Amino acid sequence: MRASRRNAEDLIRSTGERVTAARAEILALLLAAPRALTHREIEEGLDASLAIDRVTVYRVLEWLTEQHLAHKISADDRVWRFNAVPAADDRQHAHFHCTACGEVICLEGLNPEIRPRLPAGYAPQSLEVTIKGLCSGCGTARRRGLRQTP
Repeated sequence: MRASRRNAEDLIRSTGERVTAARAEILALLLAAPRALTHREIEEGLDASLAIDRVTVYRVLEWLTEQHLAHKISADDRVWRFNAVPAADDRQHAHFHCTACGEVICLEGLNPEIRPRLPAGYAPQSLEVTIKGLCSGCGTARRRGLRQTP
């Protein structure tokens, strides 16, 4: 995770804000993650020797989101998930949410020029697209008759 840590520190420096151990550790964890993580997964993935408490995790995640270094994703289970925004990738994109296991991943290929028709006087600020279905693991399990429950 060394490369992710250095990358995280560079990304934080690019905001003009202070690099702290908590910010760098949490962003590095998100950068290295193959999918969006919940608060609990982030807490469990942190280096215990840094003693980063739950409140600090919440504050850092909020700060990373405000700085556009991470984004938070809502799901039907009402659990927020967080994912890093790769360098120079602050564009809108879609997510895939597995309805069986809860996994959420970012998808590429959403046309950033999508302009929904809104009533007069309405101004969009962002667009969130979530595709729901079964991930490859849950889909395979279901096809084999090993039905998983959410």
